Amino acid sequence: MVREQIEARGIKDEEVLRAMRRVPRHMFVDEALQAQAYADHPLPIGHGQTISQPYVVAMMSAMLEVKPGMKVLEIGTGSGYQAAVLAEMGADVYTVERIKALYQAARQRFNQLKYLYVKTKLDDGTAGWPEQAPFDRILVTAGGPEVPAPLMEQLDDPGILVIPVGESKRHQQLLRVIKDRGEIKRENMGSVAFVDLVGKFGW
Repeated sequence: MVREQIEARGIKDEEVLRAMRRVPRHMFVDEALQAQAYADHPLPIGHGQTISQPYVVAMMSAMLEVKPGMKVLEIGTGSGYQAAVLAEMGADVYTVERIKALYQAARQRFNQLKYLYVKTKLDDGTAGWPEQAPFDRILVTAGGPEVPAPLMEQLDDPGILVIPVGESKRHQQLLRVIKDRGEIKRENMGSVAFVDLVGKFGW
């Protein structure tokens, strides 16, 4: 998976590649789908949600430029796979999920796989996690109409936020937002298709 789907498409970040070699992706999908876990496409995880294809997880992780010890907020825990990759990269991960069943299943996986330092919260992720702010990095794994204002407020300076944004559902542009000495710079990293970012500051 890492060699053929990720390295072959130009992902060079050694920490990302190492993390994705270490995280057992098949443990983050239902047993019936485990044979497809390492294939080059997203998979359903129930409740209208998906686990992103491996390349997208690697690409977004690389965009964050995570260094060990950084405080990273993830919006949309889903299966827990992306949070596990960030934890393997040495991040101090805080992840928020709005769907109770997914939240509970992800917590079980984190415990089973010994990702004991990943902090989880059941809540509206579009509001972030203000009690734990600021964050060095913020990653949003669902597409919204705009960058939620609370997330920009909770992003440290300097800091990087990665989020899919689009005026229509299920089709977005992947934005990397860089905050540096009070200046905000937005980079369009290309077209993507994510599930909807649902919440007060989303759809």
